[in-house]
Amino acid sequence: MPSTVWSRVALISLGGFFEFYDIFFAGYIALGLVRSGILAPTGMAGGIAGFVAAMFSGLFVGTALVSFVADHFGRRTVFTYSLLWYTVASVIMAFQHHAFGLNLWRFISGIGVGVELVTIDTYLSELVPANLRGRAFAVNQAIQFCAVPVVALFAWILVPRAPLGLDGWRWVVLLGAAGAIFVWWIRRRVPESPRWLAERVKRASPAIPRPSFSEMWRPPYRTRSIMLIVFHLFQTVGFYGLSNWVPTLLIARGIAITSSLRYTFIIAIAAPFGPLFAAAIADRLERKWQIVLSAFAIAVAGLFFGQMTAAGLLIFFGVLLTLGNNILSFSSHAYQAELYPTRIRALAVGFVYSWSRISVVFSSFVIGFVLNRFGVPGVFTLIAGSMLIVMLAIGMLGPRTNNLALETISQ
Repeated sequence: MPSTVWSRVALISLGGFFEFYDIFFAGYIALGLVRSGILAPTGMAGGIAGFVAAMFSGLFVGTALVSFVADHFGRRTVFTYSLLWYTVASVIMAFQHHAFGLNLWRFISGIGVGVELVTIDTYLSELVPANLRGRAFAVNQAIQFCAVPVVALFAWILVPRAPLGLDGWRWVVLLGAAGAIFVWWIRRRVPESPRWLAERVKRASPAIPRPSFSEMWRPPYRTRSIMLIVFHLFQTVGFYGLSNWVPTLLIARGIAITSSLRYTFIIAIAAPFGPLFAAAIADRLERKWQIVLSAFAIAVAGLFFGQMTAAGLLIFFGVLLTLGNNILSFSSHAYQAELYPTRIRALAVGFVYSWSRISVVFSSFVIGFVLNRFGVPGVFTLIAGSMLIVMLAIGMLGPRTNNLALETISQ
């Protein structure tokens, strides 16, 4: 029944809320880490870029090398234990006093988050009927993106302070660990993926070939895999170029740290609304064109944002950037999960998605370099160029998926 479907989407999305909280707090607590003397504002391993790189290195390992476990042990089991994994790692990270320990536990946390990201995508695509898939991912990401204004608000209130003698950034991290409280409650209320269960029965037959990594490099999946790798290499420049760097970019404009965090919070309020606004057309406008149009919007809004100095205009174009990024996010998460068969869905999605994680590792250093050499306008010129490549890759190579059964798409 539809109500049952939507309750399951909501429960899975609640788990994803804490995953998004964990991903996005990096940009909001970075200034607090500098204030506490743990990180330098620039530099490699001991700077903000190194902290961002540690998380996304862990995400790369989780998505590329570990996410296949969801194909072997089931979506529900891996959904549960990966959430516990990164929650515990984040708590330990919150009590580190040196850059090495901070980055080490951020890396370990990233492994769990990477597995969770892929598992949620595969889980949702297999639980929801074809005619609701786009809207389900829109609702899913709207709930998950509620974590962005929450973490931005906590950072605005706590990062400049030290409640009970504990640095404010540590409180921001620890508050996100509340996700562990909900793990077993969610687990008891969501079923295992019926498609995964059917696939496990099929694998028991000796006449059925075992799923393998090589399958994603055979037609029709080879073109899809190449397309998604190119997409993920460049989409992260726009998406994380904003979320991880916007407080720093505002400070580069001469805005004080407190005002920067306040503006960032206002911009972050828009995060859940991108998917909600697009939910009405999520199953009407072909998925690939949703991605292309949102990438175009990011490029245009970014170029304007890079030129602004007035607070009102910075916030306005920052909100447009946020809406475009989050429509791009839910559309692409739905799209990539539709393009592979159940037997290799987590493996294949994890591998292509991992390229976005390694891209962030390198692009964070590239953005830092461009910011130093060419300023804020240079950063958003870089973002616009990356979005053009995204538009070409998906627009030219992407197949249709809307309102088609997963089995039809995979054939």
